[in-house]
Amino acid sequence: MFLLAKNTFSHGIHPPENKEETNRLPIRQFPFAPLIILPMQQHIGTPSQIIVKEGQEVARGQLLAKANGYMSVPLHSPVSGKIRKIANVPVISGQMVPGLYLEPFPFSGQEISEGKPIPLSASPEEILQGIQDAGIVGLGGAAFPTHVKLKIPEGKKCDHLLINGIECEPYLTTDHRVMLEQADDIFMGIRYLLKATGAKEVIIGIEANKLDAAEHLSGKIPKDLPVSVQVVPVKYPQGAEKMLITSILGKEVPSGGLPIDVNTVVVNVATTAEIGRLLPHGQGIQERVITITGPAISKKGNYLIPIGTPLRYILEQVGASKDICEVFMGGPMMGVSASSLDISIVKGTSGIVVFGENDTKKTEKIYPCIKCGACVDACPLFLNPSKLGILAKSEAYETMVEEYNLMDCFECGSCTYVCPSNIPLVQYFRLSKGIIRKRKANSQKSNV
Repeated sequence: MFLLAKNTFSHGIHPPENKEETNRLPIRQFPFAPLIILPMQQHIGTPSQIIVKEGQEVARGQLLAKANGYMSVPLHSPVSGKIRKIANVPVISGQMVPGLYLEPFPFSGQEISEGKPIPLSASPEEILQGIQDAGIVGLGGAAFPTHVKLKIPEGKKCDHLLINGIECEPYLTTDHRVMLEQADDIFMGIRYLLKATGAKEVIIGIEANKLDAAEHLSGKIPKDLPVSVQVVPVKYPQGAEKMLITSILGKEVPSGGLPIDVNTVVVNVATTAEIGRLLPHGQGIQERVITITGPAISKKGNYLIPIGTPLRYILEQVGASKDICEVFMGGPMMGVSASSLDISIVKGTSGIVVFGENDTKKTEKIYPCIKCGACVDACPLFLNPSKLGILAKSEAYETMVEEYNLMDCFECGSCTYVCPSNIPLVQYFRLSKGIIRKRKANSQKSNV
């Protein structure tokens, strides 16, 4: 039986969940688009390196691009088809990056060939290599290469493995359905993760609004696995790694630190399921489950969609209204507003939330900060968003980092949500961090 905990992290917020329209809808296969668009920039780190040629016919699951270094993963074909063009393709940031245009064969059965399986008897190094070869990245939205995350640094150890099934982002029910429908894959993935990390204990963390998933997984735990399920109170951003560790283990990750600094590794539940699904067959990731919802969508649901499916095609298939005003890739709190409908879904796309003209704020006027302290009370990391926002407008970026710990912010958006002055604090912080990273990179280049 699962454990219902009262512990949680301090601060945080309670935005409307808006999950009731899709949390009971089973995962359905999405139709194949007539053209697949595959950017090489699918994850944090170095983009994949193309190894196919224009005009080449490829099979579903075939390697299209290899990993370009350790902080990189390969890209596999989501469909059987023909490479129509190798050219720059649009991505959510508005940039154009190297990519592939792939036309599926219209009458193909789209079967996936078996590869070389990674057995459970494999060494930790072989399992990590298998995870990289499968092109697996964090499917909760971060898209961080999973094999890098699982590599335990020298001098560190992993006592606790937390499987993150929180899914606190409003509207999204992807992980919820994965827990209900892919339990066997999750537990197989846990077996690989235990071997790769050396963890002694596994805890699956689930929020109290998903008791059916907690009950289902609790009843399916294999007797030989050291796994328990713990249910935590509903609060945003409970799904953030640091917050989940505090809620479940009562530990605090130090400023600038990582979960491994408190002997813990956190892995998203959908990522775990993909490890358990792909490694036994030696296959690469070609598709993922995505929640498609929002007031402007008529055919809401959780869909299994090939990577590279164009956003415009998806919206046509799910009956998006004609008065689309805003499309979020991910959820409305931490997701990013799409710059164009010509982009495609990537490995890190966990949801598509669509709003019409009547669903968004009529006024976006920004008022001066009134020093109310609402953002300070909301911040789960006890930062001072009000002061950081003032410094950002003054372009005092070094002060933001050195005196106010800007880089600890994981951009949950709680401060923006509660601000009565409509100040887009999280956007300020995101821009500031980007400027700081760019300056640091330029400084390192000049010193070489």
